[in-house]
Amino acid sequence: MDMPTAALRSTRPKPPPPTTSVIRPAGSKALRPQTGRMRTTADPREKRPARTRKTVPPGTVPLASTTVRADRSSAAARRMLRRLVQGENPPTQAMSIVERLAGSPYANPMVRTGGPDANARKTLDLALGMAETMFRYGAGALEVETAIIAVTAAFGLESIEVDITNQSVLLNYSPKDQTPITVMRVVRSWTNNYAGLGLVHQLVTDIIDGGLSRAEAANRLNEITQRPKPFPRWAVTVSAGVFAAAIVGFIGGGPLASLVGFAGTVMVSLLQRVLGRWRVPDFFTTAASGFVVTAMAMLFWSMEVPISPGIVVAGGILLMLPTGRLVSAVQDAINGFPVTASGRFLSAFLTFGALVAGIAVALVMGALMGMGRLNVTDVTSSQYSFPVTLLLLAVALGTICIVEQSPRRLVLPTVLIGTVGFLVYQLAEAGGMGPRLTPAVAAIFIGMVARIVALRMGAPQLIVAVPAVLFLFPGLAIFRSMYGLSIGTDEMYQGVVGLFDALTVILAISGGVVLGDNLGRPFTRNLNGNDRRNRRR
Repeated sequence: MDMPTAALRSTRPKPPPPTTSVIRPAGSKALRPQTGRMRTTADPREKRPARTRKTVPPGTVPLASTTVRADRSSAAARRMLRRLVQGENPPTQAMSIVERLAGSPYANPMVRTGGPDANARKTLDLALGMAETMFRYGAGALEVETAIIAVTAAFGLESIEVDITNQSVLLNYSPKDQTPITVMRVVRSWTNNYAGLGLVHQLVTDIIDGGLSRAEAANRLNEITQRPKPFPRWAVTVSAGVFAAAIVGFIGGGPLASLVGFAGTVMVSLLQRVLGRWRVPDFFTTAASGFVVTAMAMLFWSMEVPISPGIVVAGGILLMLPTGRLVSAVQDAINGFPVTASGRFLSAFLTFGALVAGIAVALVMGALMGMGRLNVTDVTSSQYSFPVTLLLLAVALGTICIVEQSPRRLVLPTVLIGTVGFLVYQLAEAGGMGPRLTPAVAAIFIGMVARIVALRMGAPQLIVAVPAVLFLFPGLAIFRSMYGLSIGTDEMYQGVVGLFDALTVILAISGGVVLGDNLGRPFTRNLNGNDRRNRRR
């Protein structure tokens, strides 16, 4: 039995020698295995293969970190190319809101560096109160927006968004990692108070100069809104009559025509005051005013008083034309406020339509009562000498400042600017520029000089420019066109063309005032931002 067992053991295959494991006793040195090619422990004395140095082709960006530094010349070229293609800032980066103040009277404000005020709501309420006051007194959307940005930046609020429509102002303050605040104010009424607008302009200037605290600014704003207007009501009523009388003599009427114009305008002023007390809408108030002026002129003419009804009506309706709203509407449209401009254009054209409707009703009623036909094709000119004509224009400009409640210190500059603008009008007319371009040239001159003078005297341009250009508006052309549309079927075509020409001239005058304002900016840079910065230094 021993032999077979031994034979079986001898025939078994021998297992292969171990080659994949080496037993290392604790504290012993690593042993190099004698058989096989795999190792589980590395010999620290064994040399590692040398690291190869990789090269990066010029003009490419390495995909992984290597020991080779990028070529500085190629990196500079890439930066330059990216700057040329993309610009300094990413295309979606928000513009700094303070940059909107460039070119405005509130450029380079004193911005507080101590961080935003802890009570930001009071600052927003102050800015809204200023915006509402400026809107009520006839300021444009751009001036309101720049005033809001300047005031909020002066009190440390930078994350401000401003949205202005025809009669509302919305402010959104969104500081980082804080709850945003949104406030809105609706302006539902308007009034003539250029003196108050000038005071608000001066208040904003004092705030951004760093001389007023928020509480002091709020008190001054409250005083401005409660301060009485510089001229009483009786002075405004008499001034409106004197303006009509002076402008009637300026465009070709005699003393009797000026007297009728004075009486009609005073009656219209009293009527507007009564209808305003009854809360009658402005559309019907304007239509009734146009009817009264035209009816009185036709009545005296039918009584064989030697007057020209068209001249009397032209002098009476100039005060009713929405001059300030048209200028502000054109300014808002040019400066990028389409919603505000659309609303103001609609309001101005509704006023214009109401005035035209009142004239048409008076003319139709006169025709039904058997009044004779008028000769509205005659070209009229002043019956007085040139010095007297200039004096009549100066009286009209001074009285319109009283009607618009302009600051007393700006009455004389407005008169002088308007008078010189009339001389420019005469030169343009003598140069053959045509009936449409001549008023625009005079309006450009008045708008440019008005900006320079107004900012030097601490007031916005609108206060001086609007009263100074009123004599350029074609009141007589409006009456002639409405007479052709209402009475004469033969002159209907001429009436449509005349009405279109009148609207064209009105828009040209408004656009000229805005263009003059922009042309005057290079001459007023030292009057706001740079001068303010030098004072701080």
